[in-house]
Amino acid sequence: MDTRPYRSVLYIPGSKERALDKATTLDVDAIIFDLEDAVAPDEKAAARATLAAALADKDYGRRLRIVRINGLDTDWGRADAEAVRGMACDAVLLPKVDGPEQIEALAAITGDLPVWAMMETPRAMLSAAAIAAHPKLAGFVMGTNDLAKDLQTRFRADRLPLLTALSLCVLAAKAEGIVIVDGVYNAFKDEDGLRAECEQGRDLGMDGKTLIHPAQVAIANTVFAPSEAEIDLARRQIAAFEAAEAAGQGVAVVDGRIVENLHVVTARQTLAKAEAIGTLATE
Repeated sequence: MDTRPYRSVLYIPGSKERALDKATTLDVDAIIFDLEDAVAPDEKAAARATLAAALADKDYGRRLRIVRINGLDTDWGRADAEAVRGMACDAVLLPKVDGPEQIEALAAITGDLPVWAMMETPRAMLSAAAIAAHPKLAGFVMGTNDLAKDLQTRFRADRLPLLTALSLCVLAAKAEGIVIVDGVYNAFKDEDGLRAECEQGRDLGMDGKTLIHPAQVAIANTVFAPSEAEIDLARRQIAAFEAAEAAGQGVAVVDGRIVENLHVVTARQTLAKAEAIGTLATE
């Protein structure tokens, strides 16, 4: 089981040397180095070179390094993909993915580098299962701003208009065992709103949250980590179930609730995630 945390996934412009340097100090689980939306058209080539140098020279430690390129249907996409193939990164992120054929086209250029897909169009939602099943695909990144634009939805704090799309992608990701991280929260000074949206994403099954500002990192890290109460319950469930098994019984009871093997599987996953996060804190 992959226990690597993906609680906080921060976008960093690939063209900004100061931001690239600061990212080495941030308590994030992953970084999306952006060559797409965060870079102006006349800066694309320079950003490519700036990012390649930063990834070669700077120590990003245990943070997963993901490079978001421009789409292969743009003037810059193929050059981005060819450059990323030689960069010191862990994955390449393709925007506006509508189907698995786009993943195949990118993989033909980037080779063995794992591919992540931006899920941000209505067609992507309808093709989520096929996209997730591609053998090179390692993760989904929800592009909720673009998705809301295409769906012509109105903003609601509960994200009701997006729940079908979010759930379709969660189902596809879990079916294939890939990572899925939630879209950004735009009001980066609104801590209560961010926390509520992180909690919603966590409860839907997201592995973490994409972020647009370092000020959002602490909340995402807290919400997407097991709480002390969850860790304590997991330990007690495992102990009670093991005691029940030793007594020849197939179920246990903890806090007035039945504990079966499926609950123990979840409890062990909780403890493994907590241990992985604890290990990161000591690095």
